[in-house]
Amino acid sequence: MRRDELVGAGVQLLGGESGPAVTVRAVCREAGLTERYFYESFADRDEFVRAVYDDVCTRAMSALMSATTPREAVERFVALMVDDPVRGRVLLLAPAVEPVLVQSGAEWMPNFIDLLQGKLTQIGDPVRQKMIATSLIGGLTALFTAYLDGRLAATREQFIDYCVDMLLSRVETH
Repeated sequence: MRRDELVGAGVQLLGGESGPAVTVRAVCREAGLTERYFYESFADRDEFVRAVYDDVCTRAMSALMSATTPREAVERFVALMVDDPVRGRVLLLAPAVEPVLVQSGAEWMPNFIDLLQGKLTQIGDPVRQKMIATSLIGGLTALFTAYLDGRLAATREQFIDYCVDMLLSRVETH
């Protein structure tokens, strides 16, 4: 239970609007716990930051896996990552500024690609499936990052529609 409180505090600090501000003291202050509890759950700050990132990735993967249509997948991902932009910033922006997450981001990316590839059942060639899934994940990552950064002036509905159109048009052309 305390571990979950610490991870929740870490999500808030790692995905903060002004960028990651994760120190052991800050996490404990945010969670209302002492450092003793932190070190009962985590060996050090780096292990903690990876645990926070893994938590957000696991939630994102779970939301995507339970979707049955491309629209549902996009809507669930938007609800998780845009409606709660702190989580979106952890997933998409923190690996660029938090050195300990460079490897974690690289390890999670193939999972998202494989998940999408598994949904591309209309495409018979597995190599083509992988290329399409990889390009779609790259494109969607760039779109979500720009949307979270405020560089896209689209409404929530325009954004969802575009992402769904992108997924469907890529699959329908093959």
